[in-house]
Amino acid sequence: MQQAVLYRMNTKDHVCPYGIKSKDLLEKQGYKVIDHKLETRDKVDEFKDKHNVKTTPQAYIGEQRIGGYDDLIKYFNKSTLKQEGTTYQPIIAIFSSTFIMALAFIWSRGNLAFIPFVESFIALSMCVLAILKLRDLYSFSNQFVTYDLLARKYVNYSYIYPFAEFFAGAGMIASVLTPLVALTSIFIGSIGAISVIKAVYVEKRDIKCACVGGDSNVPLGFISLTENVMMLGMGIWMLYSKVL
Repeated sequence: MQQAVLYRMNTKDHVCPYGIKSKDLLEKQGYKVIDHKLETRDKVDEFKDKHNVKTTPQAYIGEQRIGGYDDLIKYFNKSTLKQEGTTYQPIIAIFSSTFIMALAFIWSRGNLAFIPFVESFIALSMCVLAILKLRDLYSFSNQFVTYDLLARKYVNYSYIYPFAEFFAGAGMIASVLTPLVALTSIFIGSIGAISVIKAVYVEKRDIKCACVGGDSNVPLGFISLTENVMMLGMGIWMLYSKVL
């Protein structure tokens, strides 16, 4: 069996995740890993100085220094789940999950009709998207104000928006306060849709969407417009079917 030598940070205060992943990757490639755990900050610094490297972990195969986890990935020609650049992965994960949740929800009620499924899917999607925004309101606000027309004029709206979205989604699920829930959904959905159309399709701006929270790499565009159109359409449907 081939051997590999690994030096990784493993102190009382911090266990390096990339060190663990490096060891796992080497073992999966059939290497017996001689695992050197650097258990104090002094040992980490001493290792860096001695080997003239800036980071740990560091992996060696034979006499060759491969480097850290990313270097091992390249060396073995592997791929990771690391998101780089713009990506729709968060949106795909959210809508796939809420799709299954909606199916489970209406199945539990014994009603597999199409309209209740669509209503549940949109409402659950709104709640999940709102939660992602609420986990870091500050970051969401910073990204949201760059394109939302109302938030650019009244910054406080960027802090209110996630609460309004969650209120509308939860209200749809519970079928309570229907007129207020419907009007809230129509209001935020219509402003959002107009804002996206102006920023992306009129001004041709290449910016990130805050739909899954701040600091995301989801591009503003069709998906963002879809979220707002869903809210707008659902609000109109609720007024038509349950109020008027």
